[in-house]
Amino acid sequence: MYAEERQQEILRRARAIGRVDVVTLGEEFSVTTETIRRDLTALERAGVLRRVHGGAIPVERLGFEPALAARDEVMTAEKERIAKAAVAELPEDGAIIIDAGSTTGRLVQVLPADRELTVIVNSPPLATVLAARPNLTVIMLGGRVRGRTLATVDDWALRPLARLNVDVAFMAANGCSVAKGLTTPDPAEAAIKRAMIKAAKRSVLLADHTKFADTYLARFASLHEIDVVITDSALDPATVADIAAAGPEVVRA
Repeated sequence: MYAEERQQEILRRARAIGRVDVVTLGEEFSVTTETIRRDLTALERAGVLRRVHGGAIPVERLGFEPALAARDEVMTAEKERIAKAAVAELPEDGAIIIDAGSTTGRLVQVLPADRELTVIVNSPPLATVLAARPNLTVIMLGGRVRGRTLATVDDWALRPLARLNVDVAFMAANGCSVAKGLTTPDPAEAAIKRAMIKAAKRSVLLADHTKFADTYLARFASLHEIDVVITDSALDPATVADIAAAGPEVVRA
């Protein structure tokens, strides 16, 4: 197992059970405790774990929201597969929304060059990338930019969304469950996400399997409001069945 694969599995376990132990991880991965400590240090520097005596806990457990740059450094292969699978949900032409997020950011990178699309975003970095594409018309939602996620929020972003009608909204979420729906730590971002879904004929959630272990403060949609959930192959079959029973089609990339 490569170091990146081991670190992603350590992060998955930490999020699933709330804490990981250095000695136990060393035994399970058949590596030294020094190797595990280096893994935990790398994950802490990425902003997704916090070191504690004898192990580490996910930052979400401390009430922190990982910054976009930190989230962009984990589950990279899974996010790329999810983004490529999401291309199948694009209209031939028309208008789409791409929500701010690390996985939706991967979708921006793989948008086909032969589609004439209007793309609405609430992320200055994504707008910058999209604006260089001659086949796209890019609409940037204004408002306050949250430093942690680089997403625009508040009334200047909400008002235009209330007047828009798009074909597909490609959504990001920090957490997702059948019981609690789609959640995010910040109520202002939740309001924007809610408005995006309302403006779209169809909504597609892009979320790797780790997102289905967490629930956050602000709920912005129920699963029955989502048409398609695109995740990775590591999401367990029981959870897939529960999601599909709630309404959306589930695609595992």
